[in-house]
Amino acid sequence: MPTPVTHTRPAAHCTTSGQPTPDQPTPRALLALALSALLAACGPGTSPPAGPPGAMPPAEVGVVTVKPGDVGLITELPGRLEASRVAQVRARAAGILQKRLFVEGSDVKAGQPLFEIDAGPYQAAFASAQASQARAEANLMQASAQAERYKPLVAEQAVSQQEFVNAQAAQKQAEADVASAKAAVQTARINLAYASVTAPISGRIGRSLVTEGALVGQGEATPLAVIQQIDPLYVNFTQSAGEVIALRRAMESGQFKRAGAQAASVRVLLDDGSEVPRPGKLLFSDLTVDATTGQIMLRAELPNPGGRLLPGLYVRVRLEQAQASNAVTLPQQAVTRSPQGDSVMVVGTDGKVKPRPVKIGNQQAGQWVILDGLKPGEQVMVDGFQKLRGDAPVKPVPWMAPGNKAPAPVAPAIAAPSGAAASAPALPASGPASAASSAAR
Repeated sequence: MPTPVTHTRPAAHCTTSGQPTPDQPTPRALLALALSALLAACGPGTSPPAGPPGAMPPAEVGVVTVKPGDVGLITELPGRLEASRVAQVRARAAGILQKRLFVEGSDVKAGQPLFEIDAGPYQAAFASAQASQARAEANLMQASAQAERYKPLVAEQAVSQQEFVNAQAAQKQAEADVASAKAAVQTARINLAYASVTAPISGRIGRSLVTEGALVGQGEATPLAVIQQIDPLYVNFTQSAGEVIALRRAMESGQFKRAGAQAASVRVLLDDGSEVPRPGKLLFSDLTVDATTGQIMLRAELPNPGGRLLPGLYVRVRLEQAQASNAVTLPQQAVTRSPQGDSVMVVGTDGKVKPRPVKIGNQQAGQWVILDGLKPGEQVMVDGFQKLRGDAPVKPVPWMAPGNKAPAPVAPAIAAPSGAAASAPALPASGPASAASSAAR
């Protein structure tokens, strides 16, 4: 008799063949198990340290590290451009103006002909002077010959001594007449040359002040045109006498040092705020103070190749007259100014921010010059003031000017730990796949 086979029911969670059965957990349960495994994989060694309940991370503030050095003290003053040389072209010979030989507004060279005046009368005077010179030279020749002829005769007493003296006197008078005639010829030649009006200096000539056919030089030297030399230009500007005296005292006491032999270079700004590419140099400062304004006149020389700048323009002059030793420049937003004094916020080694009184000089390029109050290596707060919370510490980060900030890095996606990264996607995927397989079976 065959032995009866007894069939036993496997466990609800698996079969002998390893295939899921209808009693297997649902995909929702498998997903919950996967999340539990992922949380279990994040052990204490990989999780960030937990702070005290309710604690906030330190606020980030932008700071600038103090690096003292020599800082030029720049003063900005109003000024006006002026031609370095100005010459008025005048008619020194009287007559009718016949020709204009230049183009108005062009550049001319020294000695270049500009106008022609009727030279007929002056040519006649020159010819008459030459004739008078020739007559005087002929008289001299005759007087000299007579004096030479009397010299041996007076030794032999063939002529009287008085006759010999008269012959010598006639010779001397003839020599004087020749010299006078030569001077008259020279005068006539000069007057004839005045009929051709030439440029006294090189530069740019303006409009003609007279036209052809006008009578000029009659009784006075008639102005014909104006020539201005505009390369280089002069920059005339004024500075308060009190500022000059205070600056000199600071340099004498050693607080400031001189920027150069006379002064550092001079920079010129136009009305639109643009800066002239080439710097100028200071020539002199006036020795007296204007009694009406209390200002001292200063002059600088400015190269002007091509003549782009014109005389009469109002400009701003930046002059570096001295340098401050061990000074610091800070953005204006880092400095707090009040009636009680000027101060900045300094981040200490403990991360806490404290105010610090400082001594401020002038400003330049949008920054304050700090003369005293800071030490090398200290961190001065520039932005993030709205993040301060009482005495709470802050996290200093290097401050960058708004135009120089690098783009913020893109925050990476949060990744799961390596152990869970392999198991997390498999478990949720296997649940639905197993359910589908089970349903198919």
